[in-house]
Amino acid sequence: MTNNVNDLSVRLSQAGIPLNEPTTPAQLQTPWFVRALQAFSGWLAALFLLGFIAMGVVFVAESPAASLGLGLVMIGAAFGLFCKARGDVLEHLALAVSLAGQLLIAWALVEFWNVSTYLWWSLLALQCALALVMPSQVHRTFSAFAASLALYMVLAVNAMAPAAGGLVLLALALLWLNEFRCPGRIQDVQAWGYGLLIGLLMMQGLAHSGHSFAFWFDAQSTNAFAWSAPWLNAVLVALSLALLLYTIPNSKTHWGLYLSPLALLLVSFYAPSVGQGLVVVLLGFAIGHRLVLGLGVLSLLMGIGSYYYWLDATLLTKALTLLVLGGGLLALRWTLLKWLSVAENSPSTSVEGHGK
Repeated sequence: MTNNVNDLSVRLSQAGIPLNEPTTPAQLQTPWFVRALQAFSGWLAALFLLGFIAMGVVFVAESPAASLGLGLVMIGAAFGLFCKARGDVLEHLALAVSLAGQLLIAWALVEFWNVSTYLWWSLLALQCALALVMPSQVHRTFSAFAASLALYMVLAVNAMAPAAGGLVLLALALLWLNEFRCPGRIQDVQAWGYGLLIGLLMMQGLAHSGHSFAFWFDAQSTNAFAWSAPWLNAVLVALSLALLLYTIPNSKTHWGLYLSPLALLLVSFYAPSVGQGLVVVLLGFAIGHRLVLGLGVLSLLMGIGSYYYWLDATLLTKALTLLVLGGGLLALRWTLLKWLSVAENSPSTSVEGHGK
C-alpha cells in the first residue's frame, strides 16, 4: 500500500501537480475506553492521596481558617497539575484535588456565615473565578455547572428561585451566540456553555420532580418582590429569544418576526420550562449544534412533562392551556411564513439582493 502511494506521488510530481504534504505526522486519537481507564486511574490515585492527607490533618475540620487555607493550597496544587498534565490520569487527579479543596473552602464558609446569602454569593464568586482561571475544559464545565446552582441558591434564599432559569438561559444564549468572537477561546466558551446547559437541565429536573433544590428555604424565605419572580423569568426567556432573532442575520426579514418573543412571554409565564426548552431547541438549530439541539429537545420534553404533572391545576385546565398555547404558536408560525414569503417576493427585496 505504501509503495502504491509513493508511486502515485512520483507520477503526480512528474505531471507538474504539487503536493502539499503535512510537515508533522497526524496524531492518533486515544480510544474512549483507554481514556476512561486512565480517568479511573486518576480518581483512584486521588482517593488514596486525599485519604492519606485526611489522616494526617484531621484537625483541619475543626478549624475554619485551617480548612480555608488548606483548600486554597489544594486548588493551587490542582492548577499546577493542570498546567503539567499531558494525559487523562493527571488531569482527573487534578480535578479530584480541586474538588476536595473546594469542599474544604465551602466547609470553612459554612462555619463563617452559616447557611445565608453571603455563603452562596461567595461560592458563586469562587466557581466563576475557577471557570475563568482553571486550564481544563472538564473543570470549566463543572465550575460553570456549580456556578449555575450557586446562583439558584442565591435567588432561592431571597424567594426568587423561579428567575434562576431565565438568568442561566440568557447567559447560555449569550455564550453560544458569541462562540466564535474569540477564536482563541472557543473551547472555553463551549465548556462554559455545556456547564450552564447541564445546570439548566438540573433546575428543570428538580421542577419536574416537584421538589425544590432549596427545600429548607421554602418555609422561611420572604421577599417583597417574590411575586415578580415568574414574570421576571418569562421576560428573561423572551429576551433570550429576541437576542437569538437579532443575532441571526436571516431573521431580520420582517418586523412581525419579533412578535414571537411576546408569545413566548405568555408561554413562559404559565409553563416556564416549556419556554426555556423551546429557546434551547431554537438556539441549537440556529448555531447548527446537534448536542445543544438534542439537549434542548430533552429540556422541552421535561418542561411539558413537569407542567402536565403540576398539581396546582386540574388536568382539564392544563390540557386547555396547552391546546391554546399550541394553537397560538401554530397561528404565529403560519402568519410569519406568510409575511416572510411576501417579503421575499417583494420588488425591493429582489433588487437589493438581501435574500431570506
